Amino acid sequence: MAKTFFEELNSANVTGVAYKNFNLKKAALAYFANKGNATIADMCKELGLSTPKVANLVNDLINDGLVRDYGKIESTGGRKPNLYGLVPDSAFFIGVDVKQDHLNLGLSDLNKNLVKTVEALPYELDNTKESLEQLCVLINNFIDDLTVPREKILGIGINISGRINYATGYNYSLFYFDEEPLSKVIAAKVGIRVFLENDSRAMAYGEFCSDIVNGERDVLFLNLDYGIGMGVVIDGKLYYGKSGYSGEVGHIPLFDNEIICHCGKKGCMETEASGWALVRMFRQKLQAGSSSMLTRTHASPDDIHLHDIINAANHDDMLAIELIAKIGENLGRGVALLINIFNPELVILGGSLAASQDHIRLPIKSAMKKYSLSLVSNDTKLRMSLLGERAGIIGACLLVRHKLLIS
Repeated sequence: MAKTFFEELNSANVTGVAYKNFNLKKAALAYFANKGNATIADMCKELGLSTPKVANLVNDLINDGLVRDYGKIESTGGRKPNLYGLVPDSAFFIGVDVKQDHLNLGLSDLNKNLVKTVEALPYELDNTKESLEQLCVLINNFIDDLTVPREKILGIGINISGRINYATGYNYSLFYFDEEPLSKVIAAKVGIRVFLENDSRAMAYGEFCSDIVNGERDVLFLNLDYGIGMGVVIDGKLYYGKSGYSGEVGHIPLFDNEIICHCGKKGCMETEASGWALVRMFRQKLQAGSSSMLTRTHASPDDIHLHDIINAANHDDMLAIELIAKIGENLGRGVALLINIFNPELVILGGSLAASQDHIRLPIKSAMKKYSLSLVSNDTKLRMSLLGERAGIIGACLLVRHKLLIS
């Protein structure tokens, strides 16, 4: 008896004719995923296969529960063709976006629809075994609360900061306690296949697949959080670099200062253009006697965090606005550098700092024009994130779907 698509997906011993047929099934699924519902004739043109072969592939996928016959469509003449498409609830994917002080989790179906989300779940990211254990507990709790069968969840995408090799599943910056890849360590605790991805790249992919991109193929996404990360899309594909560590823009030595970065070096972009830098500057200003509405609600400057400063700026706190503008000016210098190098069609600003909207966007835009070549920057659009906090979980789900069913 022939194996189903799911059995083949989880098998390490698919070879010969079965392997070829499995890849043809993946190609058919990729077509439905990217183009939507289609007829047999449409698929024949796209896949370069005969009508009988495509019809057999579609029938196999129908038997596997992944594709459905949606009935006849109108035709200009002759027999009306049948329209086929994905069955949304036949497979699901989980996205976990790990932030410094919280988690965002989401479940998407085969048709890219977010079925359930849990946002801002309290969690402290720390490079300890206890923090890793708590992460696994929270993921398991999310799975246990779902109404979909566990066997229909094909994979979990986990976005986390650091130097991640997505192909091997190692994170060399966080939770590097075992010889085993971190992806396998977590998979053993949750019972579902796990894929690790750098948080900025996953967010970039989520935004790239959203309506904010209008045909642009070369896109830079800047994740402006406590640190600064970047996802690079070139000709419609995520760029990883040789070892998977591309996008470490926060560690460009942009400033001549004596501030030691988290990487151990001095003068990195993050030392004067990140959320960490904003919090440091804000606390120093308060200690030097500056006033802010936050002094009424926080006993000590050390109790003030990034989200507090952003919220204060959005409520017209002058100190918060002034320092975010300074951070924006510094960021704009870095963005200008990136524009001169990449000449992208679009730069998207996302992450926590993007929630300050024009307070950060306008100084970035001004510095971009000041420091970049006008011939280059005139061709580059600047937009704020469309997905906000959901960019990471949407990107994580879509990347798992792509890796398992399409690539």
